[in-house]
Amino acid sequence: MTRPIILGNGNILVCLDKNACIRDFYYPYVGQENHVSSNHHKIGVRVDGKFSWISDGHWNLLLKYKKDTLVSEVTAHNNELGIELIINEAVHCQKNILLRRVQVKNLFEGKREIKIFFCQHFNISEDNIGDTVYYNPIAESIINFKGRRYFLIGGMYNKQSFTDYATGNSGVQGKEGTWKDAEDGFLSKNAIEHGSVDSTIGFTLSLEKNQSEPVDYWITVGEKHQVVCQLRDIIMQKGLTELMKETEEHWKKWVHKKEVNFYHLGESIQDLFFRSLLIIRAQTDNHGAIIAANDTHTFHFKRDTYSYMWPRDGALVARSLDKMGHQDITAMFFQFCVGLLSEGNYLLPKYLPDGSVGSSWHPWLKGDKLQLPIQEDETGLILDALWKHYLQHKNPVLIKKMYKSFIQPAGDFLLDFRDAETKLPKESYDLWEEKLGVHTFTCSTVYAGLLAAKNFADLFGSKTNANKYFIAAQEVREAIINYLYDKEEQIFLKGIYYDDNGVIKKDKTLDISTVYGLFEYGILNIDDPRLIRTMDKTIARLWGNSGCKGMARHEWDNYYSLSKDAPENIWFISTMWLAEYYIARAKTVDDLKPAEELFYWVTDRALSSGALSEQLNPYNGEPLSVAPLTWSHAGFIIAVVKYIEKFERLNNLENSNNNSGKD
Repeated sequence: MTRPIILGNGNILVCLDKNACIRDFYYPYVGQENHVSSNHHKIGVRVDGKFSWISDGHWNLLLKYKKDTLVSEVTAHNNELGIELIINEAVHCQKNILLRRVQVKNLFEGKREIKIFFCQHFNISEDNIGDTVYYNPIAESIINFKGRRYFLIGGMYNKQSFTDYATGNSGVQGKEGTWKDAEDGFLSKNAIEHGSVDSTIGFTLSLEKNQSEPVDYWITVGEKHQVVCQLRDIIMQKGLTELMKETEEHWKKWVHKKEVNFYHLGESIQDLFFRSLLIIRAQTDNHGAIIAANDTHTFHFKRDTYSYMWPRDGALVARSLDKMGHQDITAMFFQFCVGLLSEGNYLLPKYLPDGSVGSSWHPWLKGDKLQLPIQEDETGLILDALWKHYLQHKNPVLIKKMYKSFIQPAGDFLLDFRDAETKLPKESYDLWEEKLGVHTFTCSTVYAGLLAAKNFADLFGSKTNANKYFIAAQEVREAIINYLYDKEEQIFLKGIYYDDNGVIKKDKTLDISTVYGLFEYGILNIDDPRLIRTMDKTIARLWGNSGCKGMARHEWDNYYSLSKDAPENIWFISTMWLAEYYIARAKTVDDLKPAEELFYWVTDRALSSGALSEQLNPYNGEPLSVAPLTWSHAGFIIAVVKYIEKFERLNNLENSNNNSGKD
């Protein structure tokens, strides 16, 4: 199940599923800890003796955002009940408050009594052991707590607090939860419970036909009882309307920090561009970690998630933020990376938002020999992204802080972690985390990382370091051409592998990252025939023709495969890399049209909210794996920005040539 709506402020992240239920509630880090994990918060309505939760399949739901904000706009119709709900939700841009307004409308004749219920089921700190939930009559609120995690639930209708409530056990001793209690329209008013618990609050409205009135709801979050109550006081003083308005205005200003001329690119591309920026921000923690995704439906896969910071993803996402003028956020990300560097001066595959090491499936042994459990591209890509950050924003204070603590040690690692004979990097896992070997993409990023280290050494006047990094970079580039180009096939290999006897074996798997690494990181000129042949063959094999067009990432990809006989799934990242290739090769404005068509391909396959998944079903284009995936959104932004930059250059050149011809 996807998460079409995510709401956050860098301390809190709240994710809604396709049924408009809260399925993930992260605090105090984006991606860590999930206090709803495996449960859900939901909304129900009872009218004329009938009850329905909006998640029960009897509602027509449209999940969207308000334009250019992190404020949701969900429309829910139930034709049988004659009820329409318009739900706006947001995490306040500065304060740790989830805000919700539900506009309830009566669609049937006559004055009708309508009851609306809000059920909350927390697993505080990711388990259901020792939670407490109780009604606090002083604050007129429900409070959940365990240890240093407090959640205060409150609401208001017609200037009055909720009129009905219940706390109880859920999922233990045969008890389903207070949500079941709500279905007869009356709650028990049980005032406290502990263990595995949930709670429900209710409001009663009386509405004429086509009359609509708002019900307000909120959750305040903090580490102490006093803190969540103080946040409630702020709601009482300022009002939910004002807090929601503040949040809307904040995000509109943030997303338009840098003016963008889209030229002829259509409204759907522009809307998704800004939506992508906002989704990236919501999935970026205020301590610097850029999280890949926070969709816990992936629990079915070995009980793990995507709620990690992969340095590879982070580096590429940081490029998209830098291009849009959000260098304050990327500076936090780069500083976060300083604390991650291992004793060996390399980065491990992934990290939790608090900086601790994430789970891994990479072993430390190959046979009986030591093997570093790394993807070396992650170290190289951070250096490359940091240099591009510096070129764009000239942040000498950040670079000075990072040179001896990160840049030089990481550069030395890339320099030393090479085969003495071939000069190629030693074996590490590929960017898809599947194969151990020496891969063209990885080698290309090592080349880029060494050049970045060389450029930083020049800045600090270290000629010795600059020279050694430059020489190593050139050696890696030459080795890529010598060892990773298959002269028989006349294309570049995905990689090479060494058997137990040190014999090199070729991996001829066609992989979009192979070509992308070659042209993006400057190994070959974009018009090099070897690169073009490799890409032509890659497109012919990986372009989807089974109903859903678009690019797969590599041959025989079985990750989230529908069956062993199904074609490879389509990836947004791969398709945007193809768009970047077309942009790089364009010699005229007309040459940019294939890339433009791929942008519309993306907008057509986004969810109604604008969220992009990781993969698509190759037959019907439905989302697969997590959504939203931060990297998918960053890939779209980067490609669109490159398109705009190339369009400007080519358009100016063509206009100049036309004017010269007139003279």
